[in-house]
Amino acid sequence: MSKFYITTAIPYVNGKPHLGHALEYFQADTTRRFHSILGEETLLLSGADENALKNVQAAKAAHIPVQEFLDTNSQTFKDAFSQLGVSLDIFQRGSDRKKHWPGVQKLWTLCNENGDIYKKSYEGLYCVGCESFKTESELTADGLCPDHLKKPELVKEENYFFKLSRYQKKLEELISSDTLHIIPDNKKAETLSFITHGLEDFSISRSKQRAEGVGVPVPGDDTQVMYVWFDALSIYMTGIGFGTDEKTWQKWWPADLHIIGKDINRFHTVYWPAMLLSAKLPLPKQILIHSFITAPGGQKMSKSLGNVVDPFEMTEKFGLEPFRYYLLSQIPLSDDGEASVDRFKEVYSADLANGLGNLVARVAKLAENNNITANTVELSFSPLVYKGLNEYKFAETLGEIWDSLRSLDKQINQDEPWKVSDQTVIKDMLHSYIQIICQAAFDLQPFMPDTAKKILEQFSGEIRSQSPLFPRL
Repeated sequence: MSKFYITTAIPYVNGKPHLGHALEYFQADTTRRFHSILGEETLLLSGADENALKNVQAAKAAHIPVQEFLDTNSQTFKDAFSQLGVSLDIFQRGSDRKKHWPGVQKLWTLCNENGDIYKKSYEGLYCVGCESFKTESELTADGLCPDHLKKPELVKEENYFFKLSRYQKKLEELISSDTLHIIPDNKKAETLSFITHGLEDFSISRSKQRAEGVGVPVPGDDTQVMYVWFDALSIYMTGIGFGTDEKTWQKWWPADLHIIGKDINRFHTVYWPAMLLSAKLPLPKQILIHSFITAPGGQKMSKSLGNVVDPFEMTEKFGLEPFRYYLLSQIPLSDDGEASVDRFKEVYSADLANGLGNLVARVAKLAENNNITANTVELSFSPLVYKGLNEYKFAETLGEIWDSLRSLDKQINQDEPWKVSDQTVIKDMLHSYIQIICQAAFDLQPFMPDTAKKILEQFSGEIRSQSPLFPRL
């Protein structure tokens, strides 16, 4: 049996899960379900990036001991998966000294043995929000981080550095040839542009004092802890046994797919593969990069502006699968997408209540009135859906399914089966309608598993009308 190993990004736990996390988790779960249906053995991993300065600062602001803060917030992120209907296999925490720290230190040692780690004094502008150093050219005209709109702090200390510049040509070759496949194309282009402008060595540690004692110790130097990205990216491997369980790690690594947001593109498509090349370890096969979700007009979501869409409130109020459908069908992969409660209601009414739900109800009623028993037919993914999910085109693939449903609705209106008196003709008509609905339901399984199951069960054996799939709002 072939395997498919998927990871989501490893979030900082200084805040709460938001709409972007929900989108990413739904994308990961949809991909995982698709490969499971194909008969592959799958594994989905996420975790918590806990060894970050921003977590320490957030704990202080909340007047909570750091470890207690990490325990509470990491559990919140772990719980988010089950709340959103996503079955997670592994949740690896960065503060786990038994299962995480040995693997991180092993990776460091391998890179060091290859001559890619050295120590030097450094002065630079550090953005705590990004957990990275910034050059003047990366800041706004006012000297602010463009993502966090805060002024980076000037940091001067002696750190360990990684020889990223050594891997510039190799990374260009791997990404250009799609050996390391970056999806979508515009994110691949951004990565290549960053690389061709020239790669500089980057800091992979900070002083234990500045980190306030939080972090994985650098092997052989207890005055330094590892820089957050060297530490956090390793979770993709330590979570499956790197440094502690060689057999399990060998089974699952390399990752078949990393799913991340665009703000952490370079860390995953440049820094991470360079570190793995240095350690002479296999690279992940694909990196899927989604964009941001904004309020209407491209406005940033903010509690003070009252435009935040809370994923947990939405699922509680409107149902998990309608919300899941909304994010997967309406948010494009390559560009930022807009979300609002009003837009959700429009999509719910048009596509679910008046679309899929109404179509299923009218065909079921016609079948019931004509004593139709559904024939058992072996189903598989339609070619368009198979291709779309292999290419992670979530919105486009759902669009293909809905096109088939709209076409069927038009066909029924043209056929007017309720006016047909010949029982042989009407039964042939209804069986063809049922076949299209069942195919759509099968194709919907990775996206809306519960809805798909209800439809397939309703149209198996003796068909009867049931309560609406999607009650009108």
